[in-house]
Amino acid sequence: MNILDLTKEQQKTARQIIEIGLVREFESGISKIDGIIQQWKDGKREARESYNKIYKKLMKVDKQIGQRYNNRSGSDYLLILAAQLADGILSVDDLSTCDQEVKDKIIFISRINE
Repeated sequence: MNILDLTKEQQKTARQIIEIGLVREFESGISKIDGIIQQWKDGKREARESYNKIYKKLMKVDKQIGQRYNNRSGSDYLLILAAQLADGILSVDDLSTCDQEVKDKIIFISRINE
């Protein structure tokens, strides 16, 4: 068995946690775009500049999300969770529903303790 292999139950748990991180990434992207819109509303930025910044920010966030989550299979779940953890999208507490062995692997791969 490969170190990255998970049982079906572990994969189900991993998918649920990955979804939490994905939603947080959506929220972060929306928040950044909202900041640009707020600057426009406050008259600190003109419409054209705001539109271009919103478009660029959305494309950047979309690309990051696509690279991390699109076309992933069960063998990628530990890597996705480790990346989410390393990027601060997830915390160790978010992994509480994982088996201790899986949790330890995610933490090790993420190298957050270095």
